[in-house]
Amino acid sequence: MTSLATSILHINSSVRGKQSSTRTLSGEFVTALNPGAVVVERNVAAGIPFIDEDWVNANFTPAEDRTDEHRQKLAYSDSLVQELKEADTIVIGLPIYNFGIPASLKAWVDMIARVRLTFNYTENGPEGLLTGKHAFLVVASGGTPIGSDLDFATSYMRQALGFVGIQDITIIDATETGKGADDALARAREQISQLAA
Repeated sequence: MTSLATSILHINSSVRGKQSSTRTLSGEFVTALNPGAVVVERNVAAGIPFIDEDWVNANFTPAEDRTDEHRQKLAYSDSLVQELKEADTIVIGLPIYNFGIPASLKAWVDMIARVRLTFNYTENGPEGLLTGKHAFLVVASGGTPIGSDLDFATSYMRQALGFVGIQDITIIDATETGKGADDALARAREQISQLAA
């Protein structure tokens, strides 16, 4: 780490509870980063609404023209965006499900990818607005190695976070637990120790 994390958004997306490797490891990492940091916990696995036509219409209506119904439709998304804006560090527990990310985490991405709030369209293409942040992906899988042709999870999250301006992304690797869960967890904990030092 080049600077001390002072405000951390900790996102968990595993549907498993205490048996979840990503929940356990990401929690350990958040504590190791800075025990005194302000931490906001967001458990997307508990439920994130999917966007729908009314949400899209509200989102693309200029803020000054939105009705009360529009603002109500976007209120939850607004709160998620605000959490992201206020954090200098984002730690995401990311299990790989069927080669990709959990549906709840995709729903979170849809909720925070907001034109004029987290990115803008420019003459040179989209420009992310959430710069100056560091994201950590704590990744676990039973058999999908990071960076393989079967890993659509980490490449997607790099793209999604980069799209809103978060380019500084570090992956903590606890994948291929099917080959040895203890070894995968030990490897990840060693990486956590090095990153938090």
